[in-house]
Amino acid sequence: MKYVKWLFVVLLITSLTSFVGKDKPTGGLNIGDVAPDFSFRTTLKNHQLNLKDLKGQYVLINFWASYDAQSRMQNVSLNNAIRDSFKKVKFVSISFDEYQSVFKETVRKDQIASLVCFVDTKGETSEIFKEYSLDRGFSSYLLDENGVIIAKNISASELSSFIN
Repeated sequence: MKYVKWLFVVLLITSLTSFVGKDKPTGGLNIGDVAPDFSFRTTLKNHQLNLKDLKGQYVLINFWASYDAQSRMQNVSLNNAIRDSFKKVKFVSISFDEYQSVFKETVRKDQIASLVCFVDTKGETSEIFKEYSLDRGFSSYLLDENGVIIAKNISASELSSFIN
């Protein structure tokens, strides 16, 4: 029972912090910027990804880490929305977990398709973290067919206004 109370407190705090500072500008790239190119090889299924190879498609890039509850929940929400309703959007999930084992277990628990999940074990010191000017709290970017950012920190419910 003691743990249930703490879980409720954590959920309450998390939900309240999602409303605080909603209008504050966030770090990173802005709408209208061309997304920097990157390349990854996933260890989950030995799958290669080059962002430039996805030109001609809508791409949703979501940056997250298992230790950041809000970014992790957003990752699951976006993945489920795209898998269920937005087949013409390519989802790319990039984690900044420093340990492969933590990343693999999180992807398994969250039931994210392993072909869309990549990890940069350099964490917040990685090149992609710097190129995208990310900050704690992470970000997501919706790219158009030309690799231009058309939305930032988009929610699953907001996707339809950009895609349809």
